[in-house]
Amino acid sequence: QVQLVESGGGLVQAGGSLRLSCAASGIFFNVNAMGWYRQAPGKERELVALITTRGRTNYADSVKSRFTISRDNAKNTVYLQMNSLKPEDTAVYYCEVHGDGPEYDYSGQGTQVTVSS
Repeated sequence: QVQLVESGGGLVQAGGSLRLSCAASGIFFNVNAMGWYRQAPGKERELVALITTRGRTNYADSVKSRFTISRDNAKNTVYLQMNSLKPEDTAVYYCEVHGDGPEYDYSGQGTQVTVSS
């Protein structure tokens, strides 16, 4: 059974930092990429950052230069360092793992990030 466990969310003031972690277990397929997505109230889930097994990264324009995604392939763990946080970063952040096809896409339960002004 594939499980993704996120941690590191919380409440922080604008300008502060948080580091999210996601540990994946039960992986039985070839993982192509792991990433972080977020969903704010009343909005659709959106990509925040993605990293492939080879280390290629992709970021949403709104977080470039503030957020950094990294990955430990051996541990199937992905991290998101978030700096200079803004109130508009407030959302539930989800970790996702992607394999060779949509049947190998899994998501965690999410962790709340709240940035106060």
